Amino acid sequence: MAAPRIPEYITVHLGNPNDSSAQNVRVPFIDYVKNVASSEIYPTWPESSLRANMFAQISFALNRIYTEWYPSRGYDFDITSDTQYDQKFIYGRDIFDSVSTIADEIFNDYVVREGNISPLFAQYCDGVRTRCPGLSQWGTVDLAEEGLTPYEILQYYYGDDIGIVYNAPTAANLPSYPGRALSLGTAGEDVRTIQRQLNRIGQNYPAIRPYLEADGLFDTETEEAVKAFQRIFNLTPDGIVGKATWYKIKSIFNAVKGLAELTGEGISYSEADRIYTTAVGPGDTGTPTEVVQYYLSVISFFDASLPQVYITGTYDQNTENAVRQFQAANGLNPDGIVGRETWNALTDAYERTIATLPPEYTDRASEIYPGRFLDLGQSGRDVLDLQILINRAAANYPYIPTVAEDGEFGPATERAVIAIQENGGLPVSGVAGPLTWYTLNELTNTD
Repeated sequence: MAAPRIPEYITVHLGNPNDSSAQNVRVPFIDYVKNVASSEIYPTWPESSLRANMFAQISFALNRIYTEWYPSRGYDFDITSDTQYDQKFIYGRDIFDSVSTIADEIFNDYVVREGNISPLFAQYCDGVRTRCPGLSQWGTVDLAEEGLTPYEILQYYYGDDIGIVYNAPTAANLPSYPGRALSLGTAGEDVRTIQRQLNRIGQNYPAIRPYLEADGLFDTETEEAVKAFQRIFNLTPDGIVGKATWYKIKSIFNAVKGLAELTGEGISYSEADRIYTTAVGPGDTGTPTEVVQYYLSVISFFDASLPQVYITGTYDQNTENAVRQFQAANGLNPDGIVGRETWNALTDAYERTIATLPPEYTDRASEIYPGRFLDLGQSGRDVLDLQILINRAAANYPYIPTVAEDGEFGPATERAVIAIQENGGLPVSGVAGPLTWYTLNELTNTD
């Protein structure tokens, strides 16, 4: 899970979660903060009290958004206006000037536990009619009058181990689901997210084991863990993480971590680190750029409307032009940057391309990367095609060991892939991805 961002907008359900007749309203997040504060507290309270309450209100809302508490349960909103579940929000109400001024300053500040990045589920109540384990709204007035600062008030209620994140960046509130299903052979940060969440869920549901290496490769062990999860939670056990499985995993992860509880585990920094880039653009170099170029090189070979792209390892002007043209042709913002939407569209276009090759190229289809990473334990036609290519390359280069052409990716095939990667200057993983496939074709071409 990435670090929180302040959303530009928040969707509020004007009723309890199960009231389907209640309206959803989409409002700027800063306006939501002003509305809640004006609905929950009094503008005449001391400023330290106002600020402490508003820090709690902001953190509460961000916790709902960050955990996708309602979307992960199938709802089409971020938060409700029902105080039995969330915070009071009165659509169209007047905003107090004192509240508005403070909100303009602190709307992108929120409370965390030390060592965590997830917004604290800053539970609170009025402290007179209702009491709860968290902050007492009326109690903050007394503490402010005693001279406590907003931070000291928050510590009083939430503990000494809290901190405040200041000036968090703002971004569009995008759903966490990557937009296309994850399955055997998929790779990337989204796969790492699923692996990490399944590992934590597995502590409460041991049938999901074995423990997965969070390397971002959707391998056979990840597939089996997904199937186990799906069986436990009454989903079709196909081993594919579509939207329903993605959000069910997220919902159960939220629950076992207690992310919507004042004393929950939270998300640590180590649980949110990334090893895969989020976007590839001009000036970038290395493997992500080469993968983009590989996909574009195949697509552009069969699509004359795109400029031919070559695998140089540098995101050069030609690559940028091709990306812009591809984006424009697919209804995307032609910014020349390969982010999530462009990557999904690029992957879809690549898969369509290799699935609809012209008749004169069908006999060479096995030479083209099949669109999924192959690794130890996999089997099938794609593995057989890989083994055939390995043996063709081995006939030209003695350092490549020959392998049995049996369609089973065993240790011998892994050793051959490693030898190719070591001698080809590729990342050595034993996993056959697009660049390994490209290198193999280069090695079999002796012209």
